Amino acid sequence: MQIPIDWTSWIEVDTNSDFSIQNIPFGIFSTPNKSLRIGVAIGDKIIDLSVLSENGLITINKDTLISNSLNAFIGLGKSTTNKVRYEIAALLEKNNSTLKTHKCNSDAIIQQVDATMHLPVKIGDYTDFYSSKEHATNVGIMFRDPANALLPNWKYLPVGYHGRSSSIVVSGASLHRPKGQTKPVETEPPVFGPSKRFDFELEVAFIIGKSTALGDSITTDQAESHIFGLVLFNDLSARDIQNWEYVPLGPFLAKNFGSVISPWVVTIEALEMFRTAGEIQDPKVLPYLEYSGDKNYDINLEVIIQPEGGKENIVCQSNFKYMYWNMCQQLAHHTVNGCNVNIGDMMASGTISGKESNSFGSMLELAWKGTKPITLQDGTTRVFLNDGDTNILRGHGLKNGVRIGFGENITKVLPSKV
Repeated sequence: MQIPIDWTSWIEVDTNSDFSIQNIPFGIFSTPNKSLRIGVAIGDKIIDLSVLSENGLITINKDTLISNSLNAFIGLGKSTTNKVRYEIAALLEKNNSTLKTHKCNSDAIIQQVDATMHLPVKIGDYTDFYSSKEHATNVGIMFRDPANALLPNWKYLPVGYHGRSSSIVVSGASLHRPKGQTKPVETEPPVFGPSKRFDFELEVAFIIGKSTALGDSITTDQAESHIFGLVLFNDLSARDIQNWEYVPLGPFLAKNFGSVISPWVVTIEALEMFRTAGEIQDPKVLPYLEYSGDKNYDINLEVIIQPEGGKENIVCQSNFKYMYWNMCQQLAHHTVNGCNVNIGDMMASGTISGKESNSFGSMLELAWKGTKPITLQDGTTRVFLNDGDTNILRGHGLKNGVRIGFGENITKVLPSKV
C-alpha cells in the first residue's frame, strides 16, 4: 500500500526534510509529559499514535502503541503496519482536515525538539556483514596481498559475524574511547591502553519483521516479507585493537564497546521508488543466493566530523547502492543453515564504500591506514576520530521531487575512562 508521490501535507515540511509524507517512519519517543510510546515523524514534528488510536483515527489498539519498543507493533504483520502507515499519511494529507481540526490535534502533534528519542526496537541478536566489495578490497590491499585483496570465499557468500546487541545505542550517544591490547611494534610484546585508532563505519542496518522457527530457511524471494525497515548504523571500531585480536576468530573488543543507530525506522515499503540494480555478480552465485528484480537502493550517504566547538566537515559521500551483496542475499545466507531469526533482530550491511576515494566509508580507508591525513576547515587534521569529535551519519533518497531519509545518526567521542 504505497503513499502517492503527489501527496503533500497540511503540516509544513521543509524541502530538505528527510521526513516527507511519503516516509512516515516509526520510532519510540517520550516527553516530560508522555511515557515511552510509538510515534511517526513528519517534517519537524512527531505524531503520537496512541492519541490517534484513542480518538478512533487509526485502526489499532492503543495498548500496542504505549510501549518501549516497536517489537509488538511490528509483530502485527505487514498487512497491519502498512495499513496504519497509510492511514496516518491520509490524516496528514493536505485535503484531509480530520486531524487538523480535531480536538486531539494539540495532544497528538509534538515538536521533535521537545521529545527524547529511544532505541526503537528490542534487539535480540545482531549480525554484521562485510558486503561492500570496494571496502573489502581496500582492507585486503592494506593488510594482506594487494594482488589477492579479496579472500577466496568473498565472492561466493556474504561474509558476516555475530556482534553484540547489548551495546547498540540510539543516536545522540556519547561513547568513551575503548581500551584494550594493541601491538604498535611488531617485534615487541603487546601493550594495554586507550585505542589510538578510533574509527567510524558507515553502514545501513535492516530490522527483522517476521520470525522463523529453528530449522527453517528464508529464500531471497521471501526475504523482503521478513524485513520491516532500515536504520543508519555506525559500527564504531578500534582498529589497533582489531588488528591484534582478529586472528583467528575475527573482531571482539574492537567492535563490542558500542554501535549507534538512527532513531527512526524507515520501512522498506517507503524506499520502493529508490530500487536500483546491483553489480553483476561474477562468478555466478549458488542457486540459494540467486534473486530476481532490483534489490539495491539508491540512498545517498554521508559522514561528517565536527570538532568540539567547530564546524561540520563532510569527509565521506557514499551510496547504499554500492553493496555487492544485497539484503535479500544476506538474509537468505544467514538462515540457509536453519538459523532462526526473531522480530527486532538487526543485520548491518558492513562498511559501505564506493570506488572514489571520497566515498570510502571509514577513516581507515579515507586516511589510508593513517598515511593520508584529512585536513578539516579549522586547519586540524584527522587520521582517526579525536576525543571531543562529533561523528554524524546522514542518508536520504531523492527521486521525482520526493525525499525520504533517516534523520541523523550522531555520536560524541569521549576520552577513555580511567
